[in-house]
Amino acid sequence: MLGLALAFAIVLLIASRRLKVEVDPRVEQVAGLLPHAGCGACGFAGCDQYAQAVLNDVQLIGKCAPGGTEVAGKIAGMLNVQIDSSGPPSRPVVLCRAHTADRTYYAAYRGIPNCLAANTLANAQACRFGCLGFGDCMRACKFNALRIVDGLASVNYKKCTGCGACSKACPRNLIVMVPFHHDPMMVVACSSRENGKTTRAMCQVGCIGCGLCSKQSDAFQAEDNLARLDYVKYEPSGQNEAAYSKCPTGAIVYRGPSAPAPRPPKAKQATS
Repeated sequence: MLGLALAFAIVLLIASRRLKVEVDPRVEQVAGLLPHAGCGACGFAGCDQYAQAVLNDVQLIGKCAPGGTEVAGKIAGMLNVQIDSSGPPSRPVVLCRAHTADRTYYAAYRGIPNCLAANTLANAQACRFGCLGFGDCMRACKFNALRIVDGLASVNYKKCTGCGACSKACPRNLIVMVPFHHDPMMVVACSSRENGKTTRAMCQVGCIGCGLCSKQSDAFQAEDNLARLDYVKYEPSGQNEAAYSKCPTGAIVYRGPSAPAPRPPKAKQATS
C-alpha cells in the first residue's frame, strides 16, 4: 500500500508539472485593481475573467463601471497604454414617475411579490408601461443605490456606479442607461405610448404626447404619443427649460445627484 501511494504521488507530481498552465502575473495585478463587485457590467463572469480579457484586448479598459475612470486610469498606467476617458458616465433612469397614488388599478395584485411575476398579468395595474414597484431592480443592485418609494423605483445617484444591473432586472425595460453629460440631467420619465386621453385616465404624471416640448426645443421630438429627448443634443438652455416648464403632466424631470424634486402636474387639459 505504501508503494502504491508513493507511485501515485509521483504520477500526480509529474502530471502537475507537465499540465501546469502558465498564468500571466499581470492578471493578478489587474484583478487587484478591480472592485470585485461581481456586477457583470463589463460583460464577463467575474473580475478575474475581465482582467484576463483586458490583457488580451486593451480596448476593454474602462468597461468596469463600478471602478469608473479612476480604476481605468490605474490599469492603463500599469499596462503603459493611453485610453480615452472623456466620455460621459452612463447612469440609470427610471422611465416612470408615478407613485401608487398617481395610478389607476383594476384590482389589487396578490400574487408573487416580484416584478417578473406581476408583469405576466394584464391587470397588475392599468398602465402597462408603469413601474410595478416590487423591487427586482433594488435586489439586483449590489451597491444599495435603488429603493422603492410608494410603489416607484428611485435611484440614489450618489451611490450608483452605473453597472446596469438594475436595467437588466426590469421586466418592462423601464430602466435605461443614459449618458449623463450634465448634472442634473433632463429626461422624459415615461415610456407610455397610449394616446393622451387614455394615459390621463390611467396615470396623473404620464406623457400625453401633446408635443409642447418639441415646440420649445429641437432636442425634443414627439412621436407614437410619447416625447423623446435627444441626449446628444441636450444642453442646459432657456429653450429646454421652457420645455420642462410647459410639460402639463410634469413627465419631464431632472435626474442626478443635484436634481430638484419633480414638479406636480398642471390642471388637466383636453387631449386627443
